[in-house]
Amino acid sequence: MIVQDLMNAMETIAPLKHAESWDRVGLQLGVPERALGGPIMLTIDLTEEVLDEAIRARCGAVIAYHPVIWNPLKTLTDSTHTERIIRGAAESGLAIFTPHTALDAAPGGVTDWLCEGISAKRGEAREGVIAGDCRALSAGTGGDPSREVKVVTFVPEDELDQVRNALASAGAGGIGNYRVCSFTSPGEGTFLPQEGADPAIGEIGSLARVQESRLEMVCAKRALPLVIETLKRFHPYEEPAFDIYELVPEPLRTSGPGRRLMLDQPATVGDLVARLKMHLDRTRIRYALVGDDVPVRTIGVVPGSGGSMVDLARSEGCDVFITGEMTHHEISAARQAGISILLAGHTNTERGYLPRLKAKLEQTLPKSNEILISKEDRDRITVG
Repeated sequence: MIVQDLMNAMETIAPLKHAESWDRVGLQLGVPERALGGPIMLTIDLTEEVLDEAIRARCGAVIAYHPVIWNPLKTLTDSTHTERIIRGAAESGLAIFTPHTALDAAPGGVTDWLCEGISAKRGEAREGVIAGDCRALSAGTGGDPSREVKVVTFVPEDELDQVRNALASAGAGGIGNYRVCSFTSPGEGTFLPQEGADPAIGEIGSLARVQESRLEMVCAKRALPLVIETLKRFHPYEEPAFDIYELVPEPLRTSGPGRRLMLDQPATVGDLVARLKMHLDRTRIRYALVGDDVPVRTIGVVPGSGGSMVDLARSEGCDVFITGEMTHHEISAARQAGISILLAGHTNTERGYLPRLKAKLEQTLPKSNEILISKEDRDRITVG
């Protein structure tokens, strides 16, 4: 196996296109074509303790949920812990890959895992089962990459098949596993050839009326230059008319940052606290309640540090917002806006997903590399 195999597997599990624009995701250290020998270690934070553990285990790669490199590095010495980690990993031949918000946003990712536990009665959480309607707080975009633009042209009816087939050969008209996809509608085209023109139909100085078909085909932006060149080459007119429409990306309801969870059965904040404690294996959950603890159904969920999304959750009708951590002022503002807050600890809302990620990688990757979960990775904050 090579590093690229690991990158491909992670792209299947958590496509990087769903990561936030500000994030630092993907391969942070390593060469895609290099052989990947030894186990793969999973961790939330690649600390120096975890690095030592990975080196002792003779790992070939570390998947660190949080980016190791965030700010640009000016040197690679021993002056900071980040420099020591990157230099040590490089000297040991370790590749480092980070999925972060791509793994949060993906269907079946960290956020959906949280929703499984939040929506289920205590002890009844099941993988892939969310007891309620669950959608992204902010829908991601995606869909078929070959449907980025639509090319529209107008062709005499007897030349329609020739132009359609030529555009298809240049990359237009592909939708999923289908090719030569198009739509046509009949109409009348007019044009008045001027001096110097060489019309295929009609005469200079006379208005021509032609029965034409409007031909529409989608294509990817990367294919567009060849498609237009091909259109001009195979269209019977000296100056073919054509339009290019940029298409809005397809919204993906189940992909994107955060979740809006509408429970099948209402639950109090006390119920949600109990469910979180069991799901995350924690003894304490911090919360800030608005008013009496009455049953609610609509909940905003963001793993890690979700304070920036609490206003969006409130605008989406959420009565409760569950995340890892928020600042004092964010909590105060949320309560004043009428939304109760549950805080389970930043990495506590993420670390429990690692066994799920391990299982997904074992299903996706070749069986040659063992996958380990770090024993040194833990929440470094102790609650006394």
